[in-house]
Amino acid sequence: MRAAHSRRNGLTILALVGLLAGMTGLVVASVPLYRLFCQATGYGGTTQRAEAAPAEIGERVMTVRFNTDVSSDLPWRFEPVERQVRVHVGEEKLAFFRARNRANKAVTGRATFNVTPDKAGLYFNKVACFCFDEQRLEAGQQVDMPVSFFIDPAIVEDDELKQVRTITLSYTFFREPDDGAAAAGDGDAPPLQVSDDLRPRTGQGGSNR
Repeated sequence: MRAAHSRRNGLTILALVGLLAGMTGLVVASVPLYRLFCQATGYGGTTQRAEAAPAEIGERVMTVRFNTDVSSDLPWRFEPVERQVRVHVGEEKLAFFRARNRANKAVTGRATFNVTPDKAGLYFNKVACFCFDEQRLEAGQQVDMPVSFFIDPAIVEDDELKQVRTITLSYTFFREPDDGAAAAGDGDAPPLQVSDDLRPRTGQGGSNR
């Protein structure tokens, strides 16, 4: 009888372990699945990625506004070089965002992003962006970081967005966890250490075609 009881306990433990492993697998799998869902639907203002802009440029002109924020643990100044640009649907546009590390040591950050209205994310395509990778700035370093984007001409066929003429692209920079979340000892950077690694090309607000 004790043997049967032990077997039942063993089976119960195995079942619980299997259930826990299955739940863990679902959690891990849910992250990339959620990302794919957001990219496919534009959910939450998630933008798209594209290799290049379409061959044809549409007639509708859109205004794209830029909004920036920085997490409290990241000692950077971060702002758009231009507050907004005007662009035809289907036209590739190049914009720059200026970041300066105010700390007295190198700091690494990464930007999250979205657009509003949320559904516009389905049509907002980035060809290249600083937000695709982490960014490391040396003490006092200042850089102008580019983003190249276009708005899919199919937006004009979306009944929910036919009246939309303005899209806001927002970025929030966070400190990379591996960089050390504690900002203690960052301090202020020496003012003479600022350097420009990337400079906006002439006519930075215009089309780069």
